[in-house]
Amino acid sequence: MELWERETELRALAAAWAEARDGAGRVALVSGEAGIGKSALIERFAQGLPGAPRVLWGVCDALFTPRPFGPLHDVAAQLDGPLAALLDTDGDRTAIFTATLGALHARPIVLVFEDAHWADEATLDLLKYLGRRIQRTRALLILTYRDDELGPKHPLRTLLGDMATSSAIRRLTLKPLTVDAVRALIGPRVVNADVLHRQTGGNPFFLTEVLSNPGGVISPTARDAVLSRVARLSPPGRNILRTVAVVGPRIEAWALSEIAGPDARAVDECLAVGMLVAQSEALTFRHELARQAVLETVPPQQILALHRRALAVLQSVPNTREDWTRIAHHAEGADDRAAILAAAPPAARLAASAGAHRAAVAWYERAIQAAEGLPATERAGLIEAHAWECNFIGQHALAAAGRREAAALWRDAGVPRKQGENLAHLALTLASEQMSEAWQACRDAVAVLEEAGPGVELALAYRVQAMLHLFNHDYAEAIAVAEHAVALAEPCGDARVLAMALDTLGTGRLYIDYEQGRATLERCLIVAREAKLEPRVATVYANLGSTAAELFRLDEAERYLSTGYAYTTARDLDAIRTYILGWQATVHLLRGRWDAAEGAAREALNHALVSAANSIPARLALGRLRARRGDPEAAATLADANTLAQRSGDFQNVGPAAAVQAEAAWLAGDLAGVLSQTQAAYQLALGKRHPWIAGELLFWLRRAGEVIDTPDWIAEPFARHIAGDWHVAAKAWESLGCPFEQARALSDGDTPAQLEALAIFERLGVRIQVEALRERLRTAGIAAPRGPRAATRENPFGLTMRQMEILHLLGEGLSNGEIAARLHLSPKTVDHHVSAVFAKLDVHSREEAAARIQSLRH
Repeated sequence: MELWERETELRALAAAWAEARDGAGRVALVSGEAGIGKSALIERFAQGLPGAPRVLWGVCDALFTPRPFGPLHDVAAQLDGPLAALLDTDGDRTAIFTATLGALHARPIVLVFEDAHWADEATLDLLKYLGRRIQRTRALLILTYRDDELGPKHPLRTLLGDMATSSAIRRLTLKPLTVDAVRALIGPRVVNADVLHRQTGGNPFFLTEVLSNPGGVISPTARDAVLSRVARLSPPGRNILRTVAVVGPRIEAWALSEIAGPDARAVDECLAVGMLVAQSEALTFRHELARQAVLETVPPQQILALHRRALAVLQSVPNTREDWTRIAHHAEGADDRAAILAAAPPAARLAASAGAHRAAVAWYERAIQAAEGLPATERAGLIEAHAWECNFIGQHALAAAGRREAAALWRDAGVPRKQGENLAHLALTLASEQMSEAWQACRDAVAVLEEAGPGVELALAYRVQAMLHLFNHDYAEAIAVAEHAVALAEPCGDARVLAMALDTLGTGRLYIDYEQGRATLERCLIVAREAKLEPRVATVYANLGSTAAELFRLDEAERYLSTGYAYTTARDLDAIRTYILGWQATVHLLRGRWDAAEGAAREALNHALVSAANSIPARLALGRLRARRGDPEAAATLADANTLAQRSGDFQNVGPAAAVQAEAAWLAGDLAGVLSQTQAAYQLALGKRHPWIAGELLFWLRRAGEVIDTPDWIAEPFARHIAGDWHVAAKAWESLGCPFEQARALSDGDTPAQLEALAIFERLGVRIQVEALRERLRTAGIAAPRGPRAATRENPFGLTMRQMEILHLLGEGLSNGEIAARLHLSPKTVDHHVSAVFAKLDVHSREEAAARIQSLRH
């Protein structure tokens, strides 16, 4: 069959394959509407590859709840090695990911995943994993998908967003055929090309189906054309198509023979007319649109009967009787309650272990619906498992409702430990946005479990209680309760609860005794690594980094956050990664790396997995940056952040939000706004004795004219500035590496200090501060030198601001890869910047460049 108007796309695929074959792996994203010819394009490309390289095919099936790693099962059947065994034995997903990547390293290879818009979560996670590592292989990964079926919240959008900035990506969007191509397709038929083009929209599948009718009779729709072809088959042939439409979308030949009986002999007839095609040992429709057209004609009772027959066949064969996803699918179609209860829970557990949490939720929902009349404890077990999975997909309201119901069922069944455990998990679920309700659930859990006696459930409840104290910066209470949690968890041998308790205990101790807290968290890392609790390891890095940043231990903060960013990126722990990005944005902002701050904040906020609570640091950093730059979007950004902070009710969010809002009000000349933002929050900060948050809030209160004594525990830079000792304050900020705050202190000094502040503000691009300081100098009769224009602002070495950032990081001994991670740039971009720095400095090594930056510092 001739392929029309696809020469450009074939050349693009050939170029991507040439790059991949030479050692720079590529991902080709081939998109277009249903029937546009995505599969035909890939098949033609594969047929024309020189040297006959290995081409592996996997297809995502159009099932309501697809099997985890569905297309990877297809690929594994075409490969030698451990992958098939790992999939068949429900192997660890990390091992599955590693084995798949290993297959791509083995030789030049083309890997095709078709219909990615139907991909299950586990497959999407695998594709994200491969996409981030593809450039180190000799593989071309081709994904096809329908771009017109991707709504704003479609899971594939997250993957596409993650890949958006990768230099390995090649995008091919297939367009409808032109009228000229339609005319060529029509050939000698007496058909008006313009009319047919309007009728079909230039869709190749629709065109071929409409033109397939004999005698030149043109069907009005593609559906009618498909059904016209079906009508020409024998009755057994039509029955085969109906069976495959219902039982499919793909079915093994042996299974079809068992289900269809004598009619199975008509398979060859369906293959001959092109309605079905053979794929390895399975049969499928040539196009999903054709299957849907046939499926719509099957009466409900026949659908029910076919699902029952398929269920019986799969249950009777050893190789498929534990294929829980398929059995559960047909059990639901057969309306067989007992079979649903037998198959849906293991199907859910299989999906969860593969990371396909949406599928797990769906299967647990079906099991719960079928569980009416079962003993309360059995229903409670299903409900709490469903609630656990709901948290992974952000369905926190459903998770909370499930925990409440499970707790009530366990209470009525007289099992207090399970009741208390579910109440503790309820508190965890509510903690991000409903703090008062979380506290009530936690108090209920502790009361129930203390009466039940020591155990891992009580350790969990104490840990949750300590966490809630920590969120509100009640350090002493958090530490005391967390110590109880650790003492209870250790003898129970539950590494997960012990690591949770150590994490909370260590983070609380950081505020009281930093080194003791760090030692506790180092022990937590050991426990978590030994138990392979990767999300807990990531959380510890996030807590170390964010707390160090909050306490202005910025060098340590950068180190921990960079480690955490690399750790979460390597393991695709994106929910924690977005929180780390928010704090990296905060540190970048403090360090004067404002472009990097904006990049990190945007990366966090643009990610589909960022939760409301985890987005607050990024929103505050971006809002503060916009306020300093005079960006009109600052008010909206800060309003969103403040709303989320107030909703959380935690001091860890409320305090910083008030400080940032106060600065924005000050920059806008709104003294009343400064007071309204800070007064209540400052009283909270006094109670918490937080030296940095209280110090900043007091600083803004004093700026707004409030006469308030300065506590002796306020952080030194704020305390000295408030006391009028601008010189010491500026030196303190300089030693911390905070240029904006340094310039703010200098601007309150003498004329030389103000001129130095002006130079810093101009380098940072702070228009509001520059204009205000210039006006003050003019009023004093001092002519301030004009700074360089923003577009060409350079430092003493003639470097741009970005190149100066690179130079400073070279001076810290960072590699290009580490610089790329720190500044959220691609490694190739950093390579270009480093080359430019070397050229402008006329140096030939990193050591020489580092020496130049040291000369500037001294």
